[in-house]
Amino acid sequence: MTSAVKDENAPELRGFKEVQGLAYACAEAVAGRLEPGVTEREAARMQRDWLRERGVRDWFHLPFAWFGDRTAFAGFKVPLQFFPTNRKLEPGMPFILDLAPVYKGFTADIGYSGCLGLNPLHDKLLADLEAHRELILREVRERRSLREIYENVERLMIKQGYANRHRAYPFGVMAHKVDRVAERRWSPQVFGFGIQSLKGLMSDALHGHRDGWSPLWSPYRFSDHSPQPGLWAVEPHLGFRGTGAKFEEILVVTDSKDPEQSAFWLDDDLPHVRRWAEERVAA
Repeated sequence: MTSAVKDENAPELRGFKEVQGLAYACAEAVAGRLEPGVTEREAARMQRDWLRERGVRDWFHLPFAWFGDRTAFAGFKVPLQFFPTNRKLEPGMPFILDLAPVYKGFTADIGYSGCLGLNPLHDKLLADLEAHRELILREVRERRSLREIYENVERLMIKQGYANRHRAYPFGVMAHKVDRVAERRWSPQVFGFGIQSLKGLMSDALHGHRDGWSPLWSPYRFSDHSPQPGLWAVEPHLGFRGTGAKFEEILVVTDSKDPEQSAFWLDDDLPHVRRWAEERVAA
C-alpha cells in the first residue's frame, strides 16, 4: 500500500473497515447468545450462519471457537487441534471466537475474547493486552523489523507473567497480511481455509521471497525485515495456565514518511478498545 491517508473513508480502506466491523458485530452477537452447554462446534456454526445471512460467501478461514483451557491452546501439538470440538461452555469459562470472512472482495480476520460470567483472571489478561497494541503500533512506526517487534512483544508478555500462545500457531505467527480477493458466488475451502485467500497469500509469499520479505509475521529469519506496506491481521495472544485471551484486528502499514501515516490501526471503535477506555474512565 502506498501513502494512504489515515482516513476511514479512503476507498482502499473503506471496504476492509466494513468487513472488519461486520466480523466484530458477528462475534458480539454470537457471544451474547452463548450459554452453558453450547459446544465449540455450535458456536462456530452460529458465526457461519450469522454471516451467511448477511451475504458472506467466502472466507479467509471458517470460524473457530475455543472454550476453557483451549483458549490457551493447552496441549495443542498439531493443526487439527485448532478446529472446533464438542467442548461445552461452562459458567466462568473463557472463550475466544476467531472468524475471517470475505465480503465484497475484502478480507478481515478478527479475534474476540470473552467469558461466560465473572472471571477476574480473564479480565486481567484482557486489560494487559492494551500495552501490546500500543507497543506494536509504536515499533512498526519506528520501522523495526517484524522479527524484532515479535521478540519485544514476547518479552512484554513474559514481564507481565504470561506465556506467548501465538507461538502455538503454524509458523508461530503473530500476524499475516490480508488482501482483496476476487469476488465469487461460491468459493471452496481446503482444511477450513478459502482457496481464493490461500492463493493470494501464496502469491505474496512468492513475491516476498524474491524481494526479501514475508507475508507471515513470525519469530523466524524470514520475518527479519521492516514492515511491508499493506494490511496486516495482528493477534497477540496471552496465556496463563488454562486461560488465554487475544485480540485480532487490521493494522495498516504505508510507505509514508509521516510517522502517524506510516502505520495506524484501521479502526479504534472495536470492543476491546472500548473496554479499555471504559476501564480508564471507571478508574
